[in-house]
Amino acid sequence: MRKSNNKTYHVFFSKLSNPLRINIISILKEKPKSVNQLSEELNIEQSKLSHALRELRACHIVKVEQKGKQRIYGLSKTILPILRLIDCHSKGCSKCKGCGGRK
Repeated sequence: MRKSNNKTYHVFFSKLSNPLRINIISILKEKPKSVNQLSEELNIEQSKLSHALRELRACHIVKVEQKGKQRIYGLSKTILPILRLIDCHSKGCSKCKGCGGRK
């Protein structure tokens, strides 16, 4: 494997290593939401949320759309197949308890 791939993988997966970012992704998997909606649902300050969203945007995991005065966040089209793959893996994985697989 090339070193450039290693760095790319490290950056991408490091963005997913934060529980708040995972919670944001889980919520946005259902439907796009505004910062206010996410803040209320996660019960978190908007400043912390904005920082986490900025990290996810930097890696193109989430996208933002301006609707009037609101910024609506949603998952990028490229991340959805990855999430489906993870869901599929966790359903069929019998070797590790951590991913939610059945034994």
